[in-house]
Amino acid sequence: MDTKSTITPKLIAPCGMNCGLCFHHLKDKDKCPGCLSGRMVNKRCLNCAIKLCKERKGDYCFDCDKFPCDRINHIDTRYKKRYGMSMLENLEIIKNKGMDYFLKQQKQKYVTSEGTYCVHDKKRY
Repeated sequence: MDTKSTITPKLIAPCGMNCGLCFHHLKDKDKCPGCLSGRMVNKRCLNCAIKLCKERKGDYCFDCDKFPCDRINHIDTRYKKRYGMSMLENLEIIKNKGMDYFLKQQKQKYVTSEGTYCVHDKKRY
C-alpha cells in the first residue's frame, strides 16, 4: 500500500476527521475516496449534516460563527470516547498551525512501515 497517499488535504473533512484513517477509505475493496469527493461508499458521509452545513463560511467548521456547534461537540465527544481522536483538537491545529503541520503530525502519529492505523478498527492497512 502507498502510505504516502493515505493522508492528504483532500481527505480532511470539514469537521476535522481525517478520512485517511477511516476503515471505509483504508479497506481493499470499494474504497471510499473521502467525504469531500462527492462519491460514496458510506451513506453517512454523503448525507452528513456537518459536511452539508450551510452556515459554515469556509472549508472547515472553525470558519463558522457558531464554532463549536452542538453537532461538532457531539461528534468530538463520541470520537474521543470511542476512538481516542478529537475533531476539535484537529480543527484547532489546522486553524492555528496550518494544514501542512497537521498532515505531518497525522503521518507521524498514524503511518508506519507496517501501514496506516485505522481509528475505527485499530488495525493497520
